[in-house]
Amino acid sequence: MQNIFQQNLSEEQTDGAVFVVQLLFKSPVTMPEKEKMEAVIQKHVGDTECVSYNESLASFPAKKYKAKFSDRTVPPMLNIMTGSFTGSAVDEFQKSQMWDCSEKEREKIFSECTHQVIGTDMLAAVLPALQRAALDMDFLQALLEIFPECAAVYFRNSGKLFTAEKIRSHSYPHEERFIYLAVNVRFFNIQGTHDILVDTLGMGTLFLPDIQYHFHGIDPNKIVNHAYSTAVYILKNGNPIQSDDTIEGIIEGTAPPEKWKCRYEDSLIQPLRAVIDIETGSHASGTRE
Repeated sequence: MQNIFQQNLSEEQTDGAVFVVQLLFKSPVTMPEKEKMEAVIQKHVGDTECVSYNESLASFPAKKYKAKFSDRTVPPMLNIMTGSFTGSAVDEFQKSQMWDCSEKEREKIFSECTHQVIGTDMLAAVLPALQRAALDMDFLQALLEIFPECAAVYFRNSGKLFTAEKIRSHSYPHEERFIYLAVNVRFFNIQGTHDILVDTLGMGTLFLPDIQYHFHGIDPNKIVNHAYSTAVYILKNGNPIQSDDTIEGIIEGTAPPEKWKCRYEDSLIQPLRAVIDIETGSHASGTRE
């Protein structure tokens, strides 16, 4: 039986939020020696040094990146924190959109993992989107090397969950890693209709818009692939899409793909945020102004 969830647009997203990744473990985690951590982070992220260290927190400036504020320019700060993890704190709505693990894998992770390492990127919000995406993914690779016992990775900003093995073995192109790992493409059946809604969650971390499709009569897997491809295009090109622009739809049979109109709208599914609504031509559902 499928869970039925209610639309709740009282929950509003904050764009440019701190990137938060949680590495999950089946046993307590000990903070490694700071010299080891410093060497691994330097290998993946570039010049750094450990500026704060104790049994539960370590901090490393990413010196090759420049976060420019009105009164100063500073490097972003990469923080690593250890602590306990409670799988039951992740609600059913979030669990329903974890498409990168099987249900069995997901339940095993949340029942067996009791500890975590949290990685964050303080002061990184002002970086250009491509730079921040690269920094966060390089930081993730460093974390996985520092903590080889990691069983799973949970991206808090987007609600995406992977086994650690799946992330370690990925082959995504360098500039596309953030999209395929840290951005979630979600799927919803609209109760009482044949309509489907697919959207992305996680682009707002980079101050980029999420994408939304409200449609019927198309294989939703094709829309999911279209969403990922469009998100990659937005990231690589600094989001050139304007309201009333059109983009190429999906190919169906031998006919040329339709042109799909784009509009900036509020999201239909929580969290409330500005999205690019992509009208899927003859397959579009709902009403648009």
